[in-house]
Amino acid sequence: MKAVALIAGPTASGKSDLAVALALELARRGARGVVINADSAQVYRDLAVLSARPTAEEMQGVEHRLFGAWNGADPCSAADWAAAARREIDSVQSAGAVPILVGGTGLYIRTLLDGIAPVPPIDPAVREAVRALPTPEAYAALQAEDPERAARLSAADRARIARALEVVRSTGRPLAHWQGERTGGIGEAISLFPLVLLPERQRLYRRCDARFAQMLEQGAVEEVETLLARDLPPALPVMRAIGVREIAAMLKGECSRAEALARGQQATRNYAKRQYTWFKHQPPEPWPRSESDNFVIDDLFETLFLNTGLT
Repeated sequence: MKAVALIAGPTASGKSDLAVALALELARRGARGVVINADSAQVYRDLAVLSARPTAEEMQGVEHRLFGAWNGADPCSAADWAAAARREIDSVQSAGAVPILVGGTGLYIRTLLDGIAPVPPIDPAVREAVRALPTPEAYAALQAEDPERAARLSAADRARIARALEVVRSTGRPLAHWQGERTGGIGEAISLFPLVLLPERQRLYRRCDARFAQMLEQGAVEEVETLLARDLPPALPVMRAIGVREIAAMLKGECSRAEALARGQQATRNYAKRQYTWFKHQPPEPWPRSESDNFVIDDLFETLFLNTGLT
């Protein structure tokens, strides 16, 4: 089976720099590495600044794929991204190179490796009825119709409650049934060499604060102005990206620049905290975790080099 490297973890943990460092080390050993994006914000070309997409200088000549590949008007689902990532991985491997997946979107990574649940299309009438229910009523209905799923969800988790309820009502089977029949995953067809970055939390939060402040100074405001001028539906993922709402409020005169900065920093820290928790507990136990900032490529990816004969 062909090798695929994976560098995952929360925002501002150093994933992008490490992916480039790994590709450069592969080149030094006579191979080629291609970085493939696995971040749900960096897929949108409209969010170069706010998603912290690597610049040409930061890429250091290493080929990067699926960065800015989607127009913000076209939502990129986990299934959409996984299909594109499979194509890119096949292409990279066919060229004799090593794919280096890098990103912090756990759902993307899980969908690519484990596959997607083949849930049939939801009856539009069912979806409309479920989405019209107040969250407490929807949760009570889910407790009656799919108690196993309800027990796993917070009573305030409106989106997941609605999804589970519409699935059981439209298909007659609970979501767990469909998730047990996942298809399309590549996890069993590749040799995966993963690394999860989990820096010390306070250090990570300081980086988040510094990064958002830098974004404000380096084009994030202009980026949001351009997005607002397109008059895109507010429910689109690109319009809900961290920083967009905070900067939009500033541009509309609803808050000061200082307030927008503080809100954006807080939203980034909150997101990093959720990612940190997910990557600490959800990936398989054997996946290596690193809390250090002092990356030693030879140590972190020794098994990859051994597997590919690049010692």
